[in-house]
Amino acid sequence: MQRNPYNKNKQEAFQAAQQGFENAQGLFETIVSDSASYGHQLKHLKNEVNEAYQQIENALEVASETQRAQLERFQQDLKQIVTDVNDFH
Repeated sequence: MQRNPYNKNKQEAFQAAQQGFENAQGLFETIVSDSASYGHQLKHLKNEVNEAYQQIENALEVASETQRAQLERFQQDLKQIVTDVNDFH
């Protein structure tokens, strides 16, 4: 029996959000605008960003103050990715 599953859940939620953010960021960095698969890559990026946002929202529900600050930075960075993609078109 775990002593404090709440703390474990906080950490797992944070790690999932962090991984989702890193996945979206990595995909954004690899998109090549003149690639034949650009449209497919863009759709994949949109899905990754949406998933990352959801993971961040879930993690914010149980986050510590330190985690909350980092999660909010992830959200800001994701917003910048969306802005950059929209400006690129």
